[in-house]
Amino acid sequence: MRTTPEATDTRHPPPFRRLWRSVSGGVVSAPLWPRLQLALKAALAAGLAFFIAPFMPGSAADYPYYAPLGALVAMYENVSGSLRQGVQTLVGLALGIGLAFMLFSLGEPTPVTVAIVMGLGVILAGLPRIGSGSDWIPTAALLVLLVGGHNPDEFSFGYLVQMGTGVTVGILVNLLVFPPLHFKAAALSIAELRLALARQLWDMSKALNENWPPEHEDWSRRSDALAASARSVRLAVEKADASRRANPRRRLHPRDMELDYRNLRDLERVTFHVQDVTQVLSDVIWAEDTPFVVPDEYFAQLAEAMSAVGDVLHSIEEESTERQLELVETADAAVKDLTRRIGAEEAATDAPSAVESILLSLHRVLRIVKTTGA
Repeated sequence: MRTTPEATDTRHPPPFRRLWRSVSGGVVSAPLWPRLQLALKAALAAGLAFFIAPFMPGSAADYPYYAPLGALVAMYENVSGSLRQGVQTLVGLALGIGLAFMLFSLGEPTPVTVAIVMGLGVILAGLPRIGSGSDWIPTAALLVLLVGGHNPDEFSFGYLVQMGTGVTVGILVNLLVFPPLHFKAAALSIAELRLALARQLWDMSKALNENWPPEHEDWSRRSDALAASARSVRLAVEKADASRRANPRRRLHPRDMELDYRNLRDLERVTFHVQDVTQVLSDVIWAEDTPFVVPDEYFAQLAEAMSAVGDVLHSIEEESTERQLELVETADAAVKDLTRRIGAEEAATDAPSAVESILLSLHRVLRIVKTTGA
C-alpha cells in the first residue's frame, strides 16, 4: 500500500533509557532478594526451634526434629501469611491426630480401618478456611499410626507440642527480623507496565511510517504479553497489600495502597484500549478478511497522535506535573484535530476506515489519564 521510507525512531528520549535500565535492573534482581531473605530467616527459625526443642516438657523432648519442621511450615513471604499458615497447620495436625485416635479406638489398625480414616481425612481436608492445614490432616493421622506405634499418646503430644513450638518460632522470626514489605516491587511493576504501554504506542506509530506491510511486526504479537503484564501488576499490588498486614514496619514505611489499586485499575483499562488499537491495526495490515483500511492521507497524523499518547504515558514516570499537562494537551489536540479532519473530508476510498476506532481508543486512554492520572 505505502511506499514511504522507514522513519527513524526518535521517540525514546534519554530519560526513558535511564528509567528503563533502572526498572529492568530492579525487576531482574527483585525476585532474588526476597527469596534469599526468606531462606535466611527460615534457617534462623529452624535453628532456634531445634535449640529450644530439647527443653520441651515430658515426652515432647524426645521428638526435637518436629520443631524445625514447624518453623519451616510457618515461614511465609509475609507476616499475615505466616500467622495464617501456622494456625491452619496446627488445626490440621490436631484433626489428623484426632482421626488416628479414632482409629485406635476401633482396635488394632487394619487395612479397612486405615482406609476409612484416610477417607475421612480427605473429606475433612475439604473444610472451608482450613487452607494449608488440609494436607496435614491425613499426614498427621498416618504419622501417629506409623511412628507412634504402641505409644500414640506420647508421640501425639510430642509431635503437636514440637510443631507448635516451631510454628511459634517461625512466626516470631518473620515478625521481628525485617518483616518484608513488597512496596518497591509493586511500584516497579506499575512503572514497567506504563513504559510497556508507551513503547507499544511508539512502535505502532513507527509502523505507520514504514513501508507497508511493515518489516517490524513484533508489536502486533504483544497483545497477550500486555495482558499478562497487567495480571502480574495486579499480583504485585495484592502481594504488597498482604505484606503490610500485621507488619510492624508499615508504620515506618507508610504507603497509600488505595492509590496503587486505583492506578492498577486505570492501567488495566488503558491496557485494554492499547490492546484494541493493536488488534485493529494488525488486522488492517495483515488480515485478508478485514474490510477496513487506514487511508494513506491519515497515516502521518494518526502516527503523530499515537506517539503523543505514548509520550503522555511515559511522562507519568519521568516528567513533572506541568510537563505532563503539556503533553496531555498536545496529545488531546492531535486526536481532536484528526477527528475533525475526518469529519470534514470525504473518504478517498470506498472501504470503511479503521481510523475512527483507533482514535476512539486513544481518546479513552487520554480521558483515563486526565481524570485519574493513570
